[in-house]
Amino acid sequence: MPLKLIKPEIFSDSKNIKAVFTTANKKILNANSLIPGLNLGNNTGAEPHMIDQNIDRLFGELGWNRSDVASAIQVHHNSVVIVDEPGIYPNCDGLITNKKGIILSIQVADCAAVLVANPAKQSIGAFHAGWKGAAKGIVTKGLKLMKKIDNNEGYYKVFLSPCISLQNFEVGEEVAEKFPENVVDRQSFSKPHVDLKSFLVTELEKVGVEKTNIQVSGVCTFENSEFYSFRREREKAGRMLALIKLNQL
Repeated sequence: MPLKLIKPEIFSDSKNIKAVFTTANKKILNANSLIPGLNLGNNTGAEPHMIDQNIDRLFGELGWNRSDVASAIQVHHNSVVIVDEPGIYPNCDGLITNKKGIILSIQVADCAAVLVANPAKQSIGAFHAGWKGAAKGIVTKGLKLMKKIDNNEGYYKVFLSPCISLQNFEVGEEVAEKFPENVVDRQSFSKPHVDLKSFLVTELEKVGVEKTNIQVSGVCTFENSEFYSFRREREKAGRMLALIKLNQL
């Protein structure tokens, strides 16, 4: 049975851009494992060989080479790195490249993955936006850096992945105060709730991305068991991957 994967429609008319967001696939793989499904997170409790098998399965199905991947060792901050070759990049939550053949990789389980492409200038970016990175401006920082390497030419297309929704993103006041009031709901619940998706869309618009060029997934990872959710599953939560690749034309 083939894996269930999300292939963002926003990039479908750009032949040089390929992108994928994985789902948990719990009914297809590793049903009896500690973390069932297509867990792709080396920072989880799963055995390393299981992660390797899952990665091989994913890349075999995509027809991609895992040796082409640039991966961020994420730290929930706003550091963005320009990469010229595949490999592991420590202490960052964003990757940018204009080198053909490189696959940028971000892992999430309730946080948002933001995939960005400038088809005209052939540049791509991948950003991990949990509340900490989002509040620290990782999206605006990443887009400004992309604009710099693109000489402010071209336009950007963005995919905002499944992530936790306003209804389920309960936070303490110390978190809520880091966000503008228009994305914080203090009326509907006993504690503040943050609309991470709306905040990220606003941040993207601030740096000039047209709203029509932003595809926002309506899925909440906490509510939908087809996705891993750290809030719902805690130590049994796997990780999804968001991947974006710049192909040769």
